[in-house]
Amino acid sequence: MVLAVALSAMGVGCSDVTETRSEAEIEPPSLDKEVTMPIAAVETTVVEPGAQPYSLLRRSFAVGNAQQVTLHTVHHIEQQMNDQAPHDFSQPTVTIPLTAQTGRDGVDLTLGSATSSDPRLAEQLQSADGSHAGFEMSDVGAITSLRMTPKPDTPDAAAAALEQAFYQAVYQSIAFPVDPVGVGAVWTVHQQVTSGVPLDQVTTATLTKREGDLLTIQLDVTQTPKAKVWSLPSNAGSLDIVDYAMHGTGTITVDLGLPLPVSGSVTVAGRQSYRDPHSEILLHQNISTQVQWGR
Repeated sequence: MVLAVALSAMGVGCSDVTETRSEAEIEPPSLDKEVTMPIAAVETTVVEPGAQPYSLLRRSFAVGNAQQVTLHTVHHIEQQMNDQAPHDFSQPTVTIPLTAQTGRDGVDLTLGSATSSDPRLAEQLQSADGSHAGFEMSDVGAITSLRMTPKPDTPDAAAAALEQAFYQAVYQSIAFPVDPVGVGAVWTVHQQVTSGVPLDQVTTATLTKREGDLLTIQLDVTQTPKAKVWSLPSNAGSLDIVDYAMHGTGTITVDLGLPLPVSGSVTVAGRQSYRDPHSEILLHQNISTQVQWGR
């Protein structure tokens, strides 16, 4: 998305933009050492405490506890410049088998044999088999940092695809309220999303079911830009944000004794419009991102 919008700011029409995504579009910071990415802090607020009995929702991990789960991400981008025909800049789907191991300093993830809907990327992802990632959590279960350690021979495109999949998953995770709640509780999670356009994200969570440590949580997500102008990377100029409407829903199942969701799916989608103030080029984008957890 950043590449396409930056080109539009320089007056390049869709007919001049290739639909084939190159490996250089998203470059990971490093391929031969661990990279740690800080995650913005969250603020939780209880809207409705739910039915009694109330209790604190807190993850409780035994050191050395293991969990196996599969992460699947889908990212669709359709772009239209002025009245030209829309172009599809969607990224390939990525499916990552994960083994999570809890430790004193956080959660370590070992990546299994990842696959993709794109045959070329699927082949490159084979080199990442056995790579590591991990994260740290706050007391309320919010992820505070994400680390990636791809194997040294992982190609750039594969490392970037893995990084983006985890980044999407982190911002569709859930933090728990500070106060005790019961079934039916509703709380909001406010967080700044660091993306191309800095966003305020508000997730409304509803605890619809609880069976011991197994929680079913319904999610409703809204994203709002923090400014009316988007400053493009690498001093490429700026675009006026004409319209930005992103909304999402989903349901996840969480086990308080395990670090990752057991199952579930969250989809965030909407339409964005930008205008180049110098050329009056108008760029429309229809975007949807889906994060799925399961076996």
